[in-house]
Amino acid sequence: MSSLIQALDLGTGPKRVVVKDSIDIAGYPTRAGSAALAGAPAAKRHAEIVERTLAAGYRIVGKANLHELAFGMTGLNAWTGTPENPRFPALIPGGSSSGSAAAVAAGLAEIGIGTDTGGSIRVPAACCGVYGLKPTFGRLGRHGVMPTFSSLDCVGPLSADLDELIAFMAAVDDGFAVGEGAAMPRLCRLEVAADTTVLAAVEACLEGAGLAGKKGDLPLMDEAFDAAMALIKRETYMACAAWLDSGRLGSDVERRLRAAAETTDAELREAEAVRLAFTAAVDRLLETYEVLALPTLPHFPLTRAAAEVGQQDLSVSSLVRPFNLSGHPALSLPLPPSRGRPVSLQLIGRRGDDASVCRAARYLVARYLVGTGPDEAIQTTGEAHAQPGR
Repeated sequence: MSSLIQALDLGTGPKRVVVKDSIDIAGYPTRAGSAALAGAPAAKRHAEIVERTLAAGYRIVGKANLHELAFGMTGLNAWTGTPENPRFPALIPGGSSSGSAAAVAAGLAEIGIGTDTGGSIRVPAACCGVYGLKPTFGRLGRHGVMPTFSSLDCVGPLSADLDELIAFMAAVDDGFAVGEGAAMPRLCRLEVAADTTVLAAVEACLEGAGLAGKKGDLPLMDEAFDAAMALIKRETYMACAAWLDSGRLGSDVERRLRAAAETTDAELREAEAVRLAFTAAVDRLLETYEVLALPTLPHFPLTRAAAEVGQQDLSVSSLVRPFNLSGHPALSLPLPPSRGRPVSLQLIGRRGDDASVCRAARYLVARYLVGTGPDEAIQTTGEAHAQPGR
């Protein structure tokens, strides 16, 4: 199925953009990939990010598909169809910004605009072998983005080319400037729980760029993951509960929403306490270093076949979701595939210093063979079918 659910032609610039269908475009309904919103009226005005994109001279060519209600990590969607993962077709495209990632991986657009509440830009970017940036929380305005309220969600770009992503950020955010060149970053590699093959690929990248020496850890990563899960459950339930009894939700989303209703106020209070402690711990580590490095995904993505028979894997977001809780900028950049399966490196920066994350990424790209272009796409092997990840 196509990564786009509606073709558009807005703007006159040469650079093409697709916009996730949880983001308003005036004159078109925002359905968030859900039959429950099939009758939604057309949006009356553009979301802030759409206004900025058009004002910057980009051309919007389509509304991008997504995991229903942006509430899932696989990217599968029984109502709109599931975007094919262009570079790894046997694997899930990742969610929830599946269409945005698949579109740029397929060359349908230079930029995909997505949203990231618990890894929803970085996970599909990693699954599809492209770049994805979750900016500092609040950096790009969320006016006109569904849900209306979120203490975790960020609007951000995906691209198959790092310089395209950087240029887009500079175009839509006057305060964003990476500058020329790629100075060596003060970088710390976080020690985290991940598959040995994934860790080896990250280590090889950092060693190849001369950045493998410094190591550190964040002991509250697991607690931060749980806290972010509690918050997204409550906030998504509050935004979407009205559609629970419509009979038009996908089974996976309906099941998760009903479970989310059980989130307690005590869990939310604990989550906010963890948010404060984890954010402070990340800030402390970033007093010494400019950026932190770790895998984007702790293991290889599920096969699409496994996901289609109902297998779930929320742990795929274990290394990305904590930084939604803390609000720090986070960039996923693709590494060369391992036995036909995607591997990505994640860079975390100081809050508000998104440019340093992009400079560090540029440094790594310049000194290490990062990513796979369309001519280098590798079909997923039979072994990947047998070992879809945890």
